[in-house]
Amino acid sequence: MAGVLLLLILMPASASAIGIVCGSGGNYTANSTYHSNLAVLNATLPANTSSSPQLFLTATANATANSTAGVVRALALCRHDTTNLTACRECVASSFSYAQKMCPNHTAATVYYDYDETNALQPGCLLGFSGDRDFLSPASGTTGNGTFFQYFNTVTSIPGNAGVVAAAVRQLLGQTARYAAAAARRFATGFMDSIGPGTTTTLYSLAQCTPDLSAGDCLACLQRLVGSINATNSVRLGGRIFRLRCNVRFEAFMFFDDKNIQRIPSPSSLAQAPAPAPAPAGKRHGVKPWVIALSVAASVALVALCFIVYCLRRLRIKNTKGKGKRPHEFQEGDEVWEMEAELSEFAVFDFNQILEATDNFSEENKLGEGGFGPVYKGRFPDGVEIAVKRLDSDSGQGFIEFKNEVELIAKLQHRNLVRLMGCCSQGEEKILVYEYLPNKSLDFFIFDEDRKALLDWNKRIAIIVGTAEGLLYLHKHSRLRVIHRDLKPSNILLDGEMNAKISDFGLAKIFSSNNTDTNTTRKVVGTYGYMAPEYASHGIFSIKSDVFSFGVLTLEIVSGKRNSHECGAFINLLGHAWQLFEEESWGELIDAALVPNIYSTEMMRCINIALLCVQENAVDRPTMLDVIAMLSNKSMILQKPKHPAYFSLSTAGNKEAPTTTKSCSVNDVTISTVTPR
Repeated sequence: MAGVLLLLILMPASASAIGIVCGSGGNYTANSTYHSNLAVLNATLPANTSSSPQLFLTATANATANSTAGVVRALALCRHDTTNLTACRECVASSFSYAQKMCPNHTAATVYYDYDETNALQPGCLLGFSGDRDFLSPASGTTGNGTFFQYFNTVTSIPGNAGVVAAAVRQLLGQTARYAAAAARRFATGFMDSIGPGTTTTLYSLAQCTPDLSAGDCLACLQRLVGSINATNSVRLGGRIFRLRCNVRFEAFMFFDDKNIQRIPSPSSLAQAPAPAPAPAGKRHGVKPWVIALSVAASVALVALCFIVYCLRRLRIKNTKGKGKRPHEFQEGDEVWEMEAELSEFAVFDFNQILEATDNFSEENKLGEGGFGPVYKGRFPDGVEIAVKRLDSDSGQGFIEFKNEVELIAKLQHRNLVRLMGCCSQGEEKILVYEYLPNKSLDFFIFDEDRKALLDWNKRIAIIVGTAEGLLYLHKHSRLRVIHRDLKPSNILLDGEMNAKISDFGLAKIFSSNNTDTNTTRKVVGTYGYMAPEYASHGIFSIKSDVFSFGVLTLEIVSGKRNSHECGAFINLLGHAWQLFEEESWGELIDAALVPNIYSTEMMRCINIALLCVQENAVDRPTMLDVIAMLSNKSMILQKPKHPAYFSLSTAGNKEAPTTTKSCSVNDVTISTVTPR
């Protein structure tokens, strides 16, 4: 949105303070295609933004197919400390109305909508729309070609030494910017309660980027804003600076509602205490001998104490076997697990650290409940957000599974695998600490009638491909060949950009590169509906077991329906999909939230690939390397799939249907069942 006219409107006290940028690229006429497309966004963007998990949305309206004439692109972002989604929706809607009032018939405008002290906790928002092709590119907000808006309070200045105050403001905003760039939602708040000598003022700060920016681009954008504050503006009693994709604000009052506010020390409190002045030369002879003797004795005692502590510590480490646990050693009953040397840098957290980070496992921080226990959101003092899996003692995932998941996933590094940051084991408590992914899991979206609309086809196919690449890494390219054994939507986590990350490796198995399949002698574990028939019936698993689960997952993503939604005598999703594909009526399988149009060929190929993956005989199924090739090469001719496993949930008249399918996990909870001998 280059070449703009900046129009600053400051409303009276107790009303909104609004900055608006009217584009100078041209005007549209009434009843034009551009006008119609703008009206579409005006009607849909406020509600869609408020319902987005990130309170952020980019959208394009084009009423004319195969034409770029009159296309309108828009971006909306609400302040992330709000829990009032209605207020977010109303803010974006008001911004649209205000833009059309102040910039009549302009083809581009950006509105910065915020509030003053009397309405401090009202959520502000940002809205921009334009016909510019590059408008929605994240790079457009991080380069220097955009006009920014700034407003500083002009009536009062912060009391105290101007140099000290300016340094404190820059420290406050700079550190808040770093916290925001490191946060998944690109949002952070802070406060400084001791600016420096001569003032008792407490300052509050906020920094925010659009969540689609990378951490580096977000920090660069925010640092440009902070760097624009000069010596005069930095001592004002508050101010705010906006650009298209980032903004900062500071005030002498609490203007946000954020429980995760960070305390930021002032530069003066970080300064080292001055060294004591040397005694004047003429006075040195006046030092009493007993003072010198006492000082020497204290120094000798301190050295002796340090030596004793060191010796005791070495002795305790030497005798620790059987009496405790070393920093990377865990014990349960008679079983001792000493972490491998190559994992020595892996974080082992203290239980009290986890309690503090999760606020004692409070219900407010609870993200969900899996088959092995609840998962909580946590936050370390340095601002790093985490997801904490607290394993239930009676969940079935015991010491062996805990050891397995830690050793396994700590060695696996791939962009489509969730990152395990560390673990904790104390008494009955077994805890796994993962990176926090803000968009929860795939099932949170794909099976919800309202949220599934947020997953358009481009996002869904990206999730399918990302999951396939993660499985290919596990099966072929990692230094350990791994079978996941429990692939399902609740174990596909989504990051801030909706990228898929495979999680939950408690049931995963490492196998030799020479093995084509393995038989479990312990128990069959997993989730019915996603388990391959040879595994469910006979405990035989291989890489083709994961391929089967991937096929089920793909059909669920395309259709928006659960495979195990129905039990008894009804045909499940696999049989239903195969029947429609055979009848060339596959379009009926597509989720109603999707519009096939230009993606119809790609959708049909995904259904075909999925049906190849869920064929009853493992030997007929492709490998994940084959799947990646079929997904990436659209000219490759696909084979016709044979009928899938579990073609009918009823065993009547179907001798091949395994009897294990009579049981269903209708809520996708992982099931463990003893294998008959």
